[in-house]
Amino acid sequence: MSELGGACLAPCRQRLLPCWAGGGRGGEWGRPKQRRFPRCRAASRHRGTAGKEAPTYTSRIATDIPLYEAPGASFDRYLEDKPRVFQAIFPDKRRSQQLNEDEWRIQMLPIQFLFLTVWPVIDMRLRCKSTGRDYPPQIPQDVSKVLELDITRWELQGLDSVLEPSHFALGVKGALYPDRRGTRSRLKGQLEMSISFVLPPMLALVPADVRQSVAESVLTRLVENMKHKVNGSLLADYSKFKREQPRQLV
Repeated sequence: MSELGGACLAPCRQRLLPCWAGGGRGGEWGRPKQRRFPRCRAASRHRGTAGKEAPTYTSRIATDIPLYEAPGASFDRYLEDKPRVFQAIFPDKRRSQQLNEDEWRIQMLPIQFLFLTVWPVIDMRLRCKSTGRDYPPQIPQDVSKVLELDITRWELQGLDSVLEPSHFALGVKGALYPDRRGTRSRLKGQLEMSISFVLPPMLALVPADVRQSVAESVLTRLVENMKHKVNGSLLADYSKFKREQPRQLV
């Protein structure tokens, strides 16, 4: 997911990453004239200006690879260290900001979409769940530990007001977990990303099939890159984690 991956994140300028301050209803950005991050919702049809429906484009991907654990260094223990897991996937500390125990703000690379260039800023949340409690419906209940990933807020930067879409929604849902039900442990995961938007009037004449092709291409590239990060960077850091643990005598 290059726009979300550490090596491909855009340089983080502090003036573009205002702090989220509690206080009013839902909190406010510290920087004047900074738009709020909308809460993510399940993707659905939305009517923009002039009653136009906003189509939703979705891309899904799964991973299923061997997982080699070691005594005293289970993958469950590794997943519990959320800052480390986040750092393994998004390694450049200059381009992300931890907000609290579960959330990080990320400055993404500019995304080219048709004639538009936008700089999304996202708040990503990582949560560990265990013992089958509140697992996503597709995760077996006997899995010992699940790491959930989702986006809680977003903002589009760099657009003139005339180019701002009347409606835009971004959704990301992912889960990663060790599956030990067979003879060998496996690392499994799913990621779903969706976007929904209504183009501004000056771009409204772009054919629907062109919009769909571009949107699906962007989404596919994002989820494929995230899969590469999990299969590569995350497992490499887990191998380092295993080496760091004290050796256990049998």
